[in-house]
Amino acid sequence: MAKRSLVVLITGCSSGFGLLTAARLAVAGHRVHATVRDCKKAEFLEAEVSRRGAIKNLRIHHLDVTDALLVKSVVTEVTAEEGVIDVLINNAGYGIGGFFEDLTDTEIRQQFDTNFFGVLNMTRAVLPVMRPRRSGRIINVSSVSAFSGSPTFSAYASSKWALEGFSECLYMELKPFNVDVVLVEPGSYRTKIFTDNARYAQTFNDAQSPYYETGQLIKKFVGQHVRASRRDPEDVAAYVQYLVETPRPRFRNIIGLQSKLRCWAVRHLPFEFYAWIVSKLLSPRKGPHA
Repeated sequence: MAKRSLVVLITGCSSGFGLLTAARLAVAGHRVHATVRDCKKAEFLEAEVSRRGAIKNLRIHHLDVTDALLVKSVVTEVTAEEGVIDVLINNAGYGIGGFFEDLTDTEIRQQFDTNFFGVLNMTRAVLPVMRPRRSGRIINVSSVSAFSGSPTFSAYASSKWALEGFSECLYMELKPFNVDVVLVEPGSYRTKIFTDNARYAQTFNDAQSPYYETGQLIKKFVGQHVRASRRDPEDVAAYVQYLVETPRPRFRNIIGLQSKLRCWAVRHLPFEFYAWIVSKLLSPRKGPHA
């Protein structure tokens, strides 16, 4: 696919992996249609792509992936302008922190609406463009959390587990139509998902919660881990660019040595032992109050 300029539609481009991937693909000469939910944040994407000298290859669209009608409208707009959509990158997503008992049904459903049903909305709208041409590629940005859960991430991890199962089925359904389905599974990187875009259950900071002490420790641990990390999110964007351009991408793509080791551990160690290791890393100095 790399021998020609491609039409790429990518969601969630106001920051992080989405912004960097859109910028790299524009620099590579592809026609990038990047979407943002908050139009006020589009300036960050425009500034980055301008800095790299590729603004002519960028189009920005307002899109909330949970709005099926708006999704259809954007896909129709892109198709009318370009005639085709070669690649869809389902990148939009977020994570909400909170123990299950502290999370409301609304918070969990909103997590799934974006991370899972948003992908379904985008895929449903794009397939009628790709399938008749018997050409296309759908890249779903998942997470290493799809293989290994941890405390306070039940909503996020389960949304990504659902995405993995959906992607496996879709891969087999679309193979006869020459439409590729690809998964990307990065670990934690220094992006705004842990800072400006971080979300927590409404009762996460409620001292009356039986999980309060443990939750605060985990929040501190994650923050320190991310700040100490030297892993550059540009590496993920570069790998996604590779997946866009390579003729035969692998279905699963776990990015980073730490992520690969984590996946190896959860697959090969007895789960009880793996869970014990996680609990030791995250356990407070005092036991959580009842």
